[in-house]
Amino acid sequence: MANGEDTPLSCSKCSAVWQKFGVTNCWSGNPDTAPPKPGNCPSEAYGDIISASLKEYAGDSDDARMALVAARVEGLCYRKVDGSDAVNARWTRVEDTIAFARLMGWKKIGIATCIGLLDETDRLVAILKAQRLEPQSVCCKAGSIDKKELGLTEEEKVRPNTFEPACNPIAQAEICNRLGTDMNIIVGLCIGHDMLFNKHSQAPVTTLVVKDRVTGHNPAAVLYGQNFYYKRLQKQPVLVGDE
Repeated sequence: MANGEDTPLSCSKCSAVWQKFGVTNCWSGNPDTAPPKPGNCPSEAYGDIISASLKEYAGDSDDARMALVAARVEGLCYRKVDGSDAVNARWTRVEDTIAFARLMGWKKIGIATCIGLLDETDRLVAILKAQRLEPQSVCCKAGSIDKKELGLTEEEKVRPNTFEPACNPIAQAEICNRLGTDMNIIVGLCIGHDMLFNKHSQAPVTTLVVKDRVTGHNPAAVLYGQNFYYKRLQKQPVLVGDE
């Protein structure tokens, strides 16, 4: 194949292959009966990267341990059905997160929470404590800095000419760093704020809740409903004010 950088990757196109055969080339495990690789398959265009990545999973490095534990948790998430190749999912994401932390030997858990999800975070804290973990929660508005300090104009605020505290994900991350958390959980941080938190966090980060003000924090609803309620996303640009 030509230089992989010249070929856009689109693993999503294998959705049709999966629906037709029940497997894809990368899931089959049998090269003799596997469906063919698409022309833009990353395993073909970026085989060198895939081969090199396997070395990262060997030994006892942090990355290798996390990969192994993640695979173990995935196995624990399902209950096998006797006499069948079917499996039943049995764990929620909260349970996945607890299992992962325990198998990694982590106890101090940082929680970077949105101020709009304090109740959900308090419920999560209670669960983590019951599971003998040590949660530490830090709200996005910690420090109560007015958004104008970021260079925002009054007109750009949600409620102009009022005090609106800015989210402070860098402080959330640095506080977790100071606390020496073993892992951090994001609960509903805004887009961009979650990126900054991830960037500045010294501990590994997982996201439990993704902020979506319209769908009740279930962004996948847009993907399921795009043929009806959210069809506008395929026809109309998302207006951000600089058109």
